[in-house]
Amino acid sequence: MKITREKAAENRQVLVETAARLFREKGIDGVGVAEISKAAGLTHGALYAHFPSKDALAAEAMQFSTRSAYGKVTEHPVTLAQLVDFYLAPEQRDNLAQGCPLAAAASEVARQDASVGAGYTSGFRQMVEYISQQLPAGEGQRQQALAVMAALVGGISVSRNVYKTDPELADEVLESMRSMLLKLS
Repeated sequence: MKITREKAAENRQVLVETAARLFREKGIDGVGVAEISKAAGLTHGALYAHFPSKDALAAEAMQFSTRSAYGKVTEHPVTLAQLVDFYLAPEQRDNLAQGCPLAAAASEVARQDASVGAGYTSGFRQMVEYISQQLPAGEGQRQQALAVMAALVGGISVSRNVYKTDPELADEVLESMRSMLLKLS
């Protein structure tokens, strides 16, 4: 059965969005093409009609995720303090599927294809630029923005990693990072 170009484009977008959500939730290596296809309501043959490999899908999903996350931040601009409070909240830590793609993929991008890393790097650079604009202008502004973004990603990642075995420590990590970063705003 032949499908229209519009339906093909819609199917491709559904695959990208589904993969992006599942990759954030389970990790890129934690989910296969069959699971992605099923969750998207398509066959794995349909997936391979749009993407030559899982790496290609992962790269596009990473680009989609980081663009979407950046779009949400810039759609309703917030202060650095508001961003820190939002990002380092327990709700962000506990919601892998909807959380920041940079934090979700922080520990695995280095093991992925370079195209996945390119999407990650692009998203990281965008957020550093956004944070830089929230800081007082002057010498060291970019370095501070880099440190803030690395601390946000690292803080939420560590909190997620220790949460199952030590929820109190996980909360302490978030609160400590929040307190430290709010001193910059």
